[in-house]
Amino acid sequence: MNEPASGRHFATMDQYYVALAEALRDRLEVIADQPLREQNPAAHLTKLKQASERIEQLRNGLPPDADPMLVHYLSRMSLSKALEFVQERYLR
Repeated sequence: MNEPASGRHFATMDQYYVALAEALRDRLEVIADQPLREQNPAAHLTKLKQASERIEQLRNGLPPDADPMLVHYLSRMSLSKALEFVQERYLR
């Protein structure tokens, strides 16, 4: 987990979980961006793909002993649940 595809190195797991929470929030914001979806569906889809790729890259950087519930939420793309889990478990 030395280098997520974002190019950033994380000195601590806390920094990793902050980045994961940010990526999850970003994707949820893109999903909720109805004006962009209606006005420019191609741009909306591009932003969705970028946000999804960022989450996938971070998911691939999870440590081997990552909590199974977090792994489950991320693999199922249960974004709200994953974000809530990270905030409650790692960012308090």
